[in-house]
Parts: sequence; C-alpha cells; structure tokens
Amino acid sequence: QVQLVETGGGLVQAGGSLRLSCAASGRIFSSYLMGWFRQAPGKERELLATIGWSSGSTSHADSVKGRFTISRDYAKNTVYLQMNSLKSEDTGVYYCAAQFRVGGPVVSWGQGTQVTVSS
Repeated sequence: QVQLVETGGGLVQAGGSLRLSCAASGRIFSSYLMGWFRQAPGKERELLATIGWSSGSTSHADSVKGRFTISRDYAKNTVYLQMNSLKSEDTGVYYCAAQFRVGGPVVSWGQGTQVTVSS
C-alpha cells in the first residue's frame, strides 16, 4: 500500500502561485496514475490533473489548464502541482491520490492540504 503526504498549501493572494508536493512511500506500482483532486467548500471532489507514474504522461482538467501543471520527480518519489494565476475559486482542500486509471477506485488518498486564495 502506498502512503501519500501532501505539503505546500497555504494562504495566497489572487494572481499568486503555490507549489504543492505529494511524497509517496511504501509500495509504489509503476502502473499507478497519480492525481491531484480539489474539494471546494460545498462542492464535490474534482479531479484536476493526472500523471502516469512511469510514463510521465499528463492530463489537466479544463478548469486549470494553462494555470496548473502536474509533474513528478521519479528519484524523490514525489508528485508536484504547480499552481499559477490563482483565483478565489481555487480555494479548497487539495488531495493527492493513487489509482490505476481515471475513474477507477482510488488506492490511496493523502490527508489533504488547504489552499486559500484571497481576492
């Protein structure tokens, strides 16, 4: 079982940037699809971006395309989410997750990190 720990959240002004990190430990399958999700207040959890653990292939939701970038450091077992041009609607709890395919069951969730964007 893989364990995931997110860091990097905080309070930022609109237009600012943050980088979230997700450190993975334990058993990591090369076939994992790593994802960043966001849960805004009163809304369902939303998938923002994915990256293949071994392939490095990425995908981004339309709501963040061009502003957020997912990446991973294979040597450090860490996945990142670079967030630029932040908006107040980006406020929420951000979760890292491991799964085998989009829409499939999540194998492991991180504990989440709060991002608050002030306008």
